[in-house]
Amino acid sequence: MLLKLLNNIESYICRTLLATFVCLLFMQIVAREIFGFSISWIEELSVYMFVWFVFFGASYAAKMNAHNRVTFQFKFLPSYWIKFVEGFADLFWIFFNVYFIYLACDFVFFKMNKFWSSQTLGVQMKWIYMVLPVAFTLMTIRILQVNYLKLIVRQEINDPDKIDLEDFHPKKSATINGSKET
Repeated sequence: MLLKLLNNIESYICRTLLATFVCLLFMQIVAREIFGFSISWIEELSVYMFVWFVFFGASYAAKMNAHNRVTFQFKFLPSYWIKFVEGFADLFWIFFNVYFIYLACDFVFFKMNKFWSSQTLGVQMKWIYMVLPVAFTLMTIRILQVNYLKLIVRQEINDPDKIDLEDFHPKKSATINGSKET
């Protein structure tokens, strides 16, 4: 149970954030349109929740191996080279993430003014910016996890949004509802 929770933590966080900020924004619309007043902290909190949603969503996409990549050049490479080229690109990505984690931690813990706070909520901005080192650390762990599964365990991990270009062959695309156009 705990392992399943940890393996899907980004998904649960994203679902919770999305449901919460959509409900908050709906409540804000109802308050404005029906009751004629606005709740100032809702919009600020919704923006922060959306930003957190984006960063944890990026980590979840790394876990699913669903980040956008330019892969057209792989058609010209032997199949055994593709995993190594992707692995090298992911290694570069990991180095970027580790450097960004260092910069984010330095900023959040040492350079950020401790008196900076959000306008309406009054929360220290340190807690808002904390998403940067946390999400990039999770993303780095997910990149390592995916590469371990692909390169060591030799498990096939496909991009869930991948469209097979062979499905768009001109002869196949001319078929509509099982009948060919002439």
